[in-house]
Amino acid sequence: MSNDLAGVWEVALSDGVHRIEFEHGTTTGKRVIYVDGKELLRREWMFKLVGKETFNVGKSETKATINIDAVSGFAYEYTLEIDGKSLKKYMENRSKVTSTWVLNLDGTDCRVVLEKDTMDVWCNGQNIETAVSTTGTEFKKSKCENCCVYKVRNTDAADDVELGRLPSASFCLAFHPQGEFVDDGTETHFTLADHNCCVKAVSSGKRRDGIIHTLLVDGTEIAECTE
Repeated sequence: MSNDLAGVWEVALSDGVHRIEFEHGTTTGKRVIYVDGKELLRREWMFKLVGKETFNVGKSETKATINIDAVSGFAYEYTLEIDGKSLKKYMENRSKVTSTWVLNLDGTDCRVVLEKDTMDVWCNGQNIETAVSTTGTEFKKSKCENCCVYKVRNTDAADDVELGRLPSASFCLAFHPQGEFVDDGTETHFTLADHNCCVKAVSSGKRRDGIIHTLLVDGTEIAECTE
């Protein structure tokens, strides 16, 4: 890394925590972006020293933008935006739509992320397959702009029957198809290194708090962490 290093940020996404480094040559106008140590973009001899650079980060190709603004004289300010929001605002919003757990399984550190809107589960950068454990019935979801339409299929029948329309995203979380209906909520099951894992979703009973998600590994609750 050269002496032109101008900014370093860490961005927590579902597939991992990504390190973004930005070099800016204020005499040559050079701009170089590294993501996780790999050069992603390089521009030489940029006559305009201010401006922005947009690129993608992570497996989901999340949009990122580095803004270069003049402060005074030859001083510059560098800010990172993710999906059009400041990094701070993005992370605050992300904490509302994801849950993250960090644990050690058989000597391996694991970072498990739940995307609450889709109920997708990630571990160390991999999208984990979750199992449907209901017996005789499969639940599936199709989306439209205004609501989620749930259909139920009997394994002995050929056709789907519409189960209902749920206009609220919070209700959708309670009836996600990749889960098992239980008395006090739903459970989404998967395995990590031969360990039985389950994300349990239950209503908090409070509109502001919404649905509470808990990770169980071999029946033991794992404490959620903040990033």
